[in-house]
Amino acid sequence: MKNIFRVTCMAMCLFLSLMLQAKPRIERAEPLSWFTGMKMPLTLMLQGEDLADADVTIQQVVAGKVMKGQCLGLTVKSQHNAESPNYLFVDLQANEPGTYRITLTKNKKSAYINYVIEQRRPEPRANKSYTPADVIYLIMPDRFANGDLLNDATEDTAEKPAYDEWFGRHGGDIKGIIDHLDAIKALGATAIWCTPLLLDNEPTQSYHGYACADYYHIDPRYGSNELYRNLVNAAHNKGLKMIMDIVPNHCGSAHWWMKDLPYHDWIHQYPEFTRSNWQFSTAADPHASEADFLGMNSGWFDTSMPDMNLDNPDVLKYFQQWAIWWIEAMDLDGLRVDTYPYNEKVPISKWTKAVRNEYPGINIVGECWTRPTSQVAYWQADARNPDGYNSNLPCVMDFPLQEAMIAALSNNGEGWGNGMLKCYEVVAEDFLYAHPDNLLIFNSNHDTPRVRDMLLDKSYDRNKLIVALLATMRGIPQLTYGEEYGLISLNPEDVGNHGALRVNHPWFKGTASKLEPEQEDLYKYYAKILNWRRDCKTIHEGKLMHFLSRDNTYAYVRYTDKEAVLVYINASNEERQMPVAQYHEVLMNYQKKGTDVVSDQPFDLNQRITVKPLTAIILPLEHL
Repeated sequence: MKNIFRVTCMAMCLFLSLMLQAKPRIERAEPLSWFTGMKMPLTLMLQGEDLADADVTIQQVVAGKVMKGQCLGLTVKSQHNAESPNYLFVDLQANEPGTYRITLTKNKKSAYINYVIEQRRPEPRANKSYTPADVIYLIMPDRFANGDLLNDATEDTAEKPAYDEWFGRHGGDIKGIIDHLDAIKALGATAIWCTPLLLDNEPTQSYHGYACADYYHIDPRYGSNELYRNLVNAAHNKGLKMIMDIVPNHCGSAHWWMKDLPYHDWIHQYPEFTRSNWQFSTAADPHASEADFLGMNSGWFDTSMPDMNLDNPDVLKYFQQWAIWWIEAMDLDGLRVDTYPYNEKVPISKWTKAVRNEYPGINIVGECWTRPTSQVAYWQADARNPDGYNSNLPCVMDFPLQEAMIAALSNNGEGWGNGMLKCYEVVAEDFLYAHPDNLLIFNSNHDTPRVRDMLLDKSYDRNKLIVALLATMRGIPQLTYGEEYGLISLNPEDVGNHGALRVNHPWFKGTASKLEPEQEDLYKYYAKILNWRRDCKTIHEGKLMHFLSRDNTYAYVRYTDKEAVLVYINASNEERQMPVAQYHEVLMNYQKKGTDVVSDQPFDLNQRITVKPLTAIILPLEHL
């Protein structure tokens, strides 16, 4: 009798134990979907509650019905746990498009999700990508145009609009960009780079988007994933390419996984807040200490930006799939990567290689913000680095040229080595780059002061010179929204104040947008040069020869076997005589008459040419 009682009690205890065990619950599955025919194997990250060690089964769903029997369209290859019991990583083989029910069973309890496998695009646009034939227009969406006033605040986002505050959200959105695609095209731009559109749910200063809270969803104050896809499609229909700005280096402190990390080393963690030392020269420095190198790529970029650990293979795989998913799902044309050298050096090269393996023709530009050309060139793919490092990154941002252009036009060229000679000297260092034609060249971006803020006397004429140079130099030009109207910072006493320099575009709803005559004139100058550039293969593909001068002028020739384009920039306050004879070695095979792109004035190179102060001449010449 006692034995029967003991057995009964044990059975009841077991029953109660099983009843009390939590049912597995799936809250997220990332990537959101996948595709057949991909080179990147699919590892699905499932997050929820009590998912570790669950059994995984898959059934196909047809017309809303779960099919019985063996499923061959999507199969499980392997699975592994994280340190947190609330995650499960499942390696899957996607064989056929369709909808599949993925069921997790644990303790005789189950949870499931329906997961979609799509057919891969036959000809991804990313394989054509952006090139030196393009002009990229950089937009900070919150400050560009407010197309939908109803999404300025949402219930599930922390920060509400503060339209008049420098660091507040102003309400710009994807609809506003869609509404102005024609204007962007009319300017002469051919590609759009938006600063991050993904959810940034920080309680303050979330407008910039660089502290991501969800890597797979557009911030609802900008729109939705579907609306972003509509933007990409609408841009493509108008002949504009779309470039996505992504940040694998850090997430935001409000990211959902910060409440329960998959692994302790999912991010870099310290006993107390430790900021990056920002000295990314340590990555190439043969004398750098290991402590300094780790301090650069393991420290946090800011207090609200936890630093991701790409040395963790699950983190690396997560970000590889993430980038590929956005490219494929949205049919993107290319990527821009924020703070590229701050990522772990070897893993970020593996990340880049995986994306380019999936899309061999894709262009990816990395932000490598430093001054010496040698330091920037180190990060471009195929660089001749003594340590043998290859980042696999095809394009880098030419910060040395940007600083040289600004420095050249922020004074009158007084003093040895100043003026336009600075540009000559930077371009002379192109031998350091593996691919000097594939550099992103720019005069400003969302992190720098506005163009006119940096120029002597905030001169519109100097602004014209800098865009004339930008439009005709080797590389891929990038403009910053509003520079075509000469926008300046809201706080002229502090042009380093990000909130003040990220001003609203003149056409922003609710903003007084009456243009001054100088602004209208500057816009016409931009539009004329950029629209001419759109069809000028000599600028897109031509070689470059430049010529030394020490009188605050700069001359160079872009040339092919069909045409040459002579560019002469007089940045001085005096008239200059163009020394045409100096250019004979490259122009000897071209006609000596042409018409200036901007002024429509004809020029005969056999005659004496006087160039007015603060004037640029862009002269196409046909081959003899």
